[in-house]
Amino acid sequence: MADQITSATATAKTVRIAARKARLVIDLIRNRDVAEALAILDFTPNGAATDISKVLKSAIANAEHNYDLDAQNLYVSEAYVNEGPTLKRFRPRAKGSASPINKRTSHITVVVSEKEA
Repeated sequence: MADQITSATATAKTVRIAARKARLVIDLIRNRDVAEALAILDFTPNGAATDISKVLKSAIANAEHNYDLDAQNLYVSEAYVNEGPTLKRFRPRAKGSASPINKRTSHITVVVSEKEA
């Protein structure tokens, strides 16, 4: 049973939120039970919480359907946010000039694992 899979992953690529803002929320759920993590995300007043909640639910569904893991025994073993591509835009300013606007994106990854019995 050493080769039995005990973790499942879900990733959301190019999510339109800055990685720095998403990391503040992802730090709240790392190493917690999935039920507790979902409750934290439901009551976190941050735009990144909804996107991270979707990724967490996807990871739980992957664990149940692909690897036959029990959702009651899962916890968030890894959760991290990497920077994605930056959309570069320009904002018109006074006297015909322009200022750059960086619209940052991020890649959100959540790994859920089964607790050791």
